[in-house]
Amino acid sequence: MNRARHKLSLRTRFSFVLTALFACLLAALGGLWLQGARNGIHEEVEAATRVSEQWLGVLARQAGSGGATIDADALLALLQPAGRIRANALEVVDVAGQRLYLSPPPTYKQGRVVPAAFAALLAPEFAARPIEFGTLTVVIHPDPSRSVIDAWDDLCAMAGWAAALLVLLFAGTRLALDRALRPLEQLLAALDRTGRGRFDFRLPLPAAPELARLARAYNGMADRLAQAVDENVRLESEQEVARCLQASLAAERRSIARELHDELAQGITAVRALAGAIVQRSADLPAVQAPATSIIGVTGELQDGVRKVLQQLRSTAGEGANPAATLRPFLDCWAQRQPQIALVIDIAGDLPLVAEAVSAALLRVTQEALTNILRHAAASRVSVSLSCTGAWLELCITDDGCGLHGGPSAQPGCGFGLAGMRERLVELGGCLELTTPAGNGCHISARLPAAHPVTCLEA
Repeated sequence: MNRARHKLSLRTRFSFVLTALFACLLAALGGLWLQGARNGIHEEVEAATRVSEQWLGVLARQAGSGGATIDADALLALLQPAGRIRANALEVVDVAGQRLYLSPPPTYKQGRVVPAAFAALLAPEFAARPIEFGTLTVVIHPDPSRSVIDAWDDLCAMAGWAAALLVLLFAGTRLALDRALRPLEQLLAALDRTGRGRFDFRLPLPAAPELARLARAYNGMADRLAQAVDENVRLESEQEVARCLQASLAAERRSIARELHDELAQGITAVRALAGAIVQRSADLPAVQAPATSIIGVTGELQDGVRKVLQQLRSTAGEGANPAATLRPFLDCWAQRQPQIALVIDIAGDLPLVAEAVSAALLRVTQEALTNILRHAAASRVSVSLSCTGAWLELCITDDGCGLHGGPSAQPGCGFGLAGMRERLVELGGCLELTTPAGNGCHISARLPAAHPVTCLEA
């Protein structure tokens, strides 16, 4: 029973309730009508009985005037043509109580049957009224059957009209609620589309002010979500292009580094070795030894220069990444794109070369943190610092926004996410801490090990 009730829609339940209330009202009106009908039948029967009594009383006085008595034949000859008096039955009995005459049954709506309970409700038993005619007695039997049949017919007609009215009321209420709730169904369908990642649908504004406000609120939300999605797509596209460009540049740098190492560095090493051999064999030839010694010095400088160039190329090509070189371009670009937020950059100049995964993790944490600040923090100032303390690289990001309320979220659609930041850092042996100072804002501290930096090979 309860399960079936819960399955009914709101419009159906409301229609049932309204119809039931109206049915109760009709039942109350029906009760008042029955009371009125009962009183009317009682008055009608009593009036008819009094008329019959008066008429028969006049006859009795006329028959008994002068001491005369009316015989049975004369009385029957007088009563038989009358039959019934206003639906009242007449009965003639003698002194012995023997019935001499009884009015025929009524012909009005002959054959009709009224429920006994209804008849008893509207017309209780009426007492018989005897009229003396000398030795004869005429008994008046009040008969409300005609009035009861009329009342029953009226009740059946009203019940039929009431049933039709209730059906029309239910159908009309259901139809009206369907039209009134149609905007809510549209809103539900729109929310379902939005939940599936489609933000192209906009609700029409219904006539009802309350529903119009809901429609405007949804349309505004859909516009903002669509803009956010477009912005995310654009950012992801830019990031993908940057990654491809970075990969291409890294491959080119590795190729150049190999060429420098295999060709130029090897040639410089060979020249230096030959110059060294000349110096060893020309001890007694100062004119030869001096230029050879100069060649050794020049080639040494060339080796140092090539070594520095190789170090630079290999660090940016993934053979040992420089976190400063990775973060600085991104931060400069972000500052140019977000001029409304003051970005303070503090990157130490003596950072070691680290594994590419460590440098990439620092970049991802910075990207995610700045994206969250831009979307949610409403900050006007952000500071980013990167330093090396002992065996640890420490990245600190602080803003003056509304702060971080609640814990990190790993919900889908949140990009890298705070939980993703922590997971990536833990995989690399690091950690992530998030705090909200008393004066609002948020402070993110990311630590990664720098105990085993990547070093370049000798040229």
